Amino acid sequence: MTHPERPLRADARRNRERLLDAALKAFSTAAAADVTLERVARDAGVGIGTLYRHFPTREALIEEVYRAELARLCDAVPRLLTQLPPAAALRAWMDGYIDYMAAKHGLAEALRTVIAAGGQPFAHSRDRLVGAITRLLEAGAADGLRTDVAPLDVLVALSGISLAAGEPARRDQAGRLLDLLVDGLRART
Repeated sequence: MTHPERPLRADARRNRERLLDAALKAFSTAAAADVTLERVARDAGVGIGTLYRHFPTREALIEEVYRAELARLCDAVPRLLTQLPPAAALRAWMDGYIDYMAAKHGLAEALRTVIAAGGQPFAHSRDRLVGAITRLLEAGAADGLRTDVAPLDVLVALSGISLAAGEPARRDQAGRLLDLLVDGLRART
């Protein structure tokens, strides 16, 4: 895996992103055992050596795919808060959460192989997610959102919605449930 202290050249960064995107698609749509690293490299348009320079093991690649999706979701908060009113930013972030959970579900089998090899892909997930929700709720307090709601409770509610209606065929229902959740987060007058 690359070292965070050493910044990547622009072409190396692009290759790494393409590898992560190709791996996410591959592991989300096929059984983990059927996904070869050669396929991921080919789908990303790079050689196998480039893949191994970035991700020395299959488990390192899978774990980084998961972490990249988590980072993409949590790192969207500041952008959403600058583009939308806080309540709308929260609702847009919730849509992203449902997408994140769908990707995580597709990666579940591959993530089990990481855990079996001693990896800890979920070590910081909860803290990052609760931090993102906290920031959204704090910003939303000025926009009419309740201040007495625990961010972890919102995360649990979102997880329940994703389990009940997170499949692509039920996305309309997930949207309606997210609307209900946001309505429940509005302060009562």
